[in-house]
Amino acid sequence: MRKIGLLPKLIIAIILGIIIGNIAPAWIIRILATFNGLFGNFLGFAIPLIIIGFIAPGIGDLGAEAGKLLAITTVLAYGSTIFSGSFAYFISSLVLPMFLTTGALNVDATNPEEALLSPYFDIEMPPIFEVMTALLIAFTIGLGIAFIKGETIKKFMSEFQSIIEKLIDSIIIPLLPYHILGIFANMTYAGQVATILSVFARVFVMVILLHISILVIQFTIAGAIGGRNPFRLLKNMIPAYLTAIGTQSSAATIPVTLEQAKKNGIQDEIADFVIPLCATIHLSGSTITLVSCSMAIMMLNGMATSFGIMFPFILMLGITMVAAPGVPGGAVIAALGLLESMLGFTPAMLSLMIALYVAQDSFGTAVNVTGDAAIALIVNRISGFKLEK
Repeated sequence: MRKIGLLPKLIIAIILGIIIGNIAPAWIIRILATFNGLFGNFLGFAIPLIIIGFIAPGIGDLGAEAGKLLAITTVLAYGSTIFSGSFAYFISSLVLPMFLTTGALNVDATNPEEALLSPYFDIEMPPIFEVMTALLIAFTIGLGIAFIKGETIKKFMSEFQSIIEKLIDSIIIPLLPYHILGIFANMTYAGQVATILSVFARVFVMVILLHISILVIQFTIAGAIGGRNPFRLLKNMIPAYLTAIGTQSSAATIPVTLEQAKKNGIQDEIADFVIPLCATIHLSGSTITLVSCSMAIMMLNGMATSFGIMFPFILMLGITMVAAPGVPGGAVIAALGLLESMLGFTPAMLSLMIALYVAQDSFGTAVNVTGDAAIALIVNRISGFKLEK
């Protein structure tokens, strides 16, 4: 069972949840709701630890390589991520209202007669500090590691990161399918699952089209700067795109991304620096998915999705994506704190967000790694190199 990927597990969980929700009595649904409540509370407890465990070492590692090339690459990667998120916002604002009914879903309802069944009991698991406090601590420690080059604190944070990775890989990710099963069983029992599945299918198609559009834009810009045909450059990156779909990991795809980027004429030393760095800090595809999916869930719950609300979230998302752990669904795990603190997501909404995001995770990762080559093309030109024939 462990050999099955996360996405197939979630698909099985959704199907089983719908079946159980249709045939099971209320007491079974309430048992599942009790598990969901406990897991959701534990996730809330873990979110600040995840933020510190990944953002602080990530910023510290970037600082260790500080230099002109790092600064250029970081600014380009961050700008690309913010542009991608903003692009997703404006397209989603136009497209989502065409097939979503605002307020059609109320995942917060606790009245068993009206919507979701309540758990038998609840155990509070308050986090050690708030999400914004965790972000500030992570930035402070990360920048401190970069500037003072403190090996002791760097080693401590690296080991703490390993602990959090183990927590995610051994507890949170394995339990996610059961959590999603419970959520869908409860929604099916409440008669809300048809709305969700309809949204899943349509948002999926919209996000894939957004992914393709952003790659065309990125390589059109990179091709114009480098003086090469953007579609030929993009065609050369197809092996990296397909590899990322299979591995669901930017890091695991680095060797293929490097090889294909060099085939596009990028200098070896530029590719060897930019591609591994961008695998960590450039997540335009994941950002598109997160912004689009979060807006869909907010609209379903009757929440406002103005640019004034979403743009600060996009800005913070560009930074927080550095914290994305290298496991399937890692980007949405890293973003849970922002979804909760900045957009007001409840535990049930976070669960839906995870399910909706993971269904598209491999495609977002593929866009991330393919876009890394566009960044490398631009850095190559800024550094004074022309693309090799």
